[in-house]
Amino acid sequence: MKKLPFLFGVTFLFFAFFSISCRQKVKSPVTESSAHFDSTLIATFFEAHPVLQKYEEDLVTMYRNCNYTYIWFDKDGIVEYGNSLYSKVNDVAEEGISGGFPYQQKVDGIFSNSAKNTLNDTDTELMLTSLYLYYVDKVYKGIDPKTTNAMEWLLPRKKVSYAKILDTLISDKGADNQILFSQYYKLRDALKQYREIEKQGGWKTIELHPDENYKPNDTGRVIRQIRDRLFITGDIKQNNKSSRYDFDLLEAVNNYQMRNGYQSDSLISSEHIRSMNLSIGERIKAIVINMERCRWLSPDIFNSREYIFVNIPSYELSFIRDEKVEFHTSVVVGKTMSKTVIFGGKMSYIVFSPYWNLPKSIIEDEVKPGIAKNKNYLKTHNMEWNNGQVRQLPGKNNSLGLVKFMFPNSNDIYFHDTPSKGLFKEESRAFSHGCVRVDKARELAITILKEDNSWTVEKIDEAMHSGKENIASLKNKIPVHIGYFTAWADEQGVISFYKDVYERDERLAALMFYID
Repeated sequence: MKKLPFLFGVTFLFFAFFSISCRQKVKSPVTESSAHFDSTLIATFFEAHPVLQKYEEDLVTMYRNCNYTYIWFDKDGIVEYGNSLYSKVNDVAEEGISGGFPYQQKVDGIFSNSAKNTLNDTDTELMLTSLYLYYVDKVYKGIDPKTTNAMEWLLPRKKVSYAKILDTLISDKGADNQILFSQYYKLRDALKQYREIEKQGGWKTIELHPDENYKPNDTGRVIRQIRDRLFITGDIKQNNKSSRYDFDLLEAVNNYQMRNGYQSDSLISSEHIRSMNLSIGERIKAIVINMERCRWLSPDIFNSREYIFVNIPSYELSFIRDEKVEFHTSVVVGKTMSKTVIFGGKMSYIVFSPYWNLPKSIIEDEVKPGIAKNKNYLKTHNMEWNNGQVRQLPGKNNSLGLVKFMFPNSNDIYFHDTPSKGLFKEESRAFSHGCVRVDKARELAITILKEDNSWTVEKIDEAMHSGKENIASLKNKIPVHIGYFTAWADEQGVISFYKDVYERDERLAALMFYID
């Protein structure tokens, strides 16, 4: 490895910018002249390495803040965290990152021996900083926020601090597992598991007979194939090679159905078999895509004592209190033509026995044509004019049901009850105009108001059935996060896959895998 005898360490300016832990590398006094480089060499470096120019602005900012101090060397050569960075970049595929660093051969030369390092001292330093910026952008930052906003992802994006992440790399080798949203690390473990399955050959395609379903005690070659397939992914723990649909297989089928967004029952349909026949490559791709989505989220948004999380593809709502899922229910989300927005807000109040103020689009598209055909349209639909607008009166047949949950936002999205309970029995539940319909809305209200003594269960029930609007203001606003994840791993590491209801995965995949 190339030695830099004139570079003894890092000056106080660098310590101030990064970490006091760097001082451990200083083994002898340093002088400002030996620890700094000529700033004009940065432009020369990027002229020689044009593919890296997108990192130039951030690199200049880093060095300006530390007075152009060397980061990656002490008097003995490349420091320990430089070798750690190199190791992490070599293992970047474990983070679901495809492709590689544009000048990987030159980087390999730096870490092999001095004969293979064709770069001078300063260019070596700048190459390693560029390597670091590449790694942080790929693993911790992800796709540019402007692009994700254009893809209608409006949840707050995580702010990436190059200095903070480098400080973590230097001072605490294990702390880099806390930088991202916790789901990222669960998916990373799942990626490792599924790549191991891929190395073993994946799974074979199950024979598909579109008109056939399979029920317990059925026998045949397809039953054996299903058993083999579910054994590979751990849905069944032991494979007895039986061709009969027995109790063990029934439990495995139910497990597979539940973790793939299906209603749990004993029937194996052609739809289930099509799902099982998705290749190991497709499943790995889904995991990697959702790891990218995790990069966009700040772990801080899930640090509140209470919060509500809705995952659109799984049609589920969870209420978390004190880091535990206290309540869970099914939801209906927006149709593909009126998608539920991916964003966040803060729930501030609940409305019992609500009016439904119809959106202008529904008035134009449904109400006015209805009135034109039937002058009693409003009356038959329990509606009335109100200051030039149309609203539906409170009651059990109100489209919002008996309660709505408000987190004011520019998207005019909220949660609400519904009289159309039958829709919650459907596996695909994208039926609304954009708002989120809650199956167990009463129970959600009770859970939210659990710690407010002024709202007993009896009072909530009375307010829901009073026929008059009644508002419960929340003492503490509750963060609401509406996300979009087609792959999700639970606390035990069991991964679920969901249908891409809004067809967002392929669009994201195009950005991740086909465009640098």
